[in-house]
Amino acid sequence: MNWRSELRSMLGLAAPLVLSELGWMAMGIEDTMFVGRVSAEAIGAVSLGGVLFYTIGIFASGLLLGLDTLVSRAHGAGDPDDGRHSLVNGVWLALLLIPAVMGIVWAFVPALAMFGVNQNVFRDTMPYLRALNWSAPPLLLFFCFRRYLQAIGVVRPILMTLIAANLVNLAGNWIFVFGNLGAPRMGAEGSGWSTCISRVCMMAALGYVTWRRDRGVMRVPWRPDLQRIRELLKLGLPAAGQIGLEMAVFATVTVLVGKLSAEVLAGHQVTITTVSTTFMVPLGISSAAAVRVGQAIGRHDPAGAARSGWTALGLGATVMAASALALLIFPKSIARLFTPDPTIIAAAAPLLRVAAFFQLFDGLQVTATGALRGAGDTTTPMLCHFAGYWVIGLPLGVLLGFHESLGAMGLWMGLSAGLILIGIVLLEFWRRSAARFERMLQ
Repeated sequence: MNWRSELRSMLGLAAPLVLSELGWMAMGIEDTMFVGRVSAEAIGAVSLGGVLFYTIGIFASGLLLGLDTLVSRAHGAGDPDDGRHSLVNGVWLALLLIPAVMGIVWAFVPALAMFGVNQNVFRDTMPYLRALNWSAPPLLLFFCFRRYLQAIGVVRPILMTLIAANLVNLAGNWIFVFGNLGAPRMGAEGSGWSTCISRVCMMAALGYVTWRRDRGVMRVPWRPDLQRIRELLKLGLPAAGQIGLEMAVFATVTVLVGKLSAEVLAGHQVTITTVSTTFMVPLGISSAAAVRVGQAIGRHDPAGAARSGWTALGLGATVMAASALALLIFPKSIARLFTPDPTIIAAAAPLLRVAAFFQLFDGLQVTATGALRGAGDTTTPMLCHFAGYWVIGLPLGVLLGFHESLGAMGLWMGLSAGLILIGIVLLEFWRRSAARFERMLQ
């Protein structure tokens, strides 16, 4: 396969995954837009509660990322039963994780009061977080089905499921946030229940698709295999650690911003929602890179693995360079999409400009992470994220934000510096991996 064929194959896999990631992110945008019409306190509650839930929930989901490597390699090697065996044990692992996730989230609710969060924001955060917590079981099971399907190249149903879930979430927000069709007006809490209902639909839809597309799933033994679960955890723990470190640093920054005014926190939420949305594009490309690299290794094609990784990196960098320009040129217009409040727009615009400077490097780091995951390396990205965010980015952000009195902008400047370093280092690690693949041919 030449570079042009690889690009077509990568785009064919990545495009539905990118749209799926955007569909996933769209639900968060919908929530922000609906509660943005309620109050600054409500939008702050969605920001604070959401980032805390996702720090825990997405860390747990990250433990299942080993499915990318094991299922894609089995598919590339022509061994579907081994891939199905990984799915079965991924489901068992998810079932074990559900009570842990929900218990930790519930424990965090009263602990929030200890962080000095604005009391009006805290009042709305508690019911929102409790409602959102019930989405943990369908979220983890959905994640299992999704990783399996995309690793075997079945991606269109994932996209269609996310589109349907967004429609459910839109309707739920309209009903529960504003109190339509006889429902009580619940504000931020209503947004949490809407998200929960949409995730139940997502889980059910992909579970059905998995059964219809691969009836062999029901023929393999469904007993838990501790050895396979250990394999999943060996790959998944570093991947989850990397995601957890990233989510935790943004959660920490959100809590620190929460010490400021509700308007500044709302501006921070607009910014984090925007950059999370742009991040979904290279994240989808990253998932495609993990699958393509893993499948190439499974069929003993090191040159194909290197070509897949470099193609993904080129796509991710191109998209995020365009994103950086948009954030630099149109920050107020972007903020206005979320809220008409001029004070929130004024708080968000400078943060969006700061975020523009790390877009390219964010694209590089996430696509390199996916390519390395396909190659079976989940430890390197975790270590790079720890150093970039927690050793450099967050301390620098606190210094600029509080000691130099730059507030939220200082915190975002620190995160930007950390992300730039992470992108550069992970690019170099992938270059070394690709060179190692090339030496296998000599």
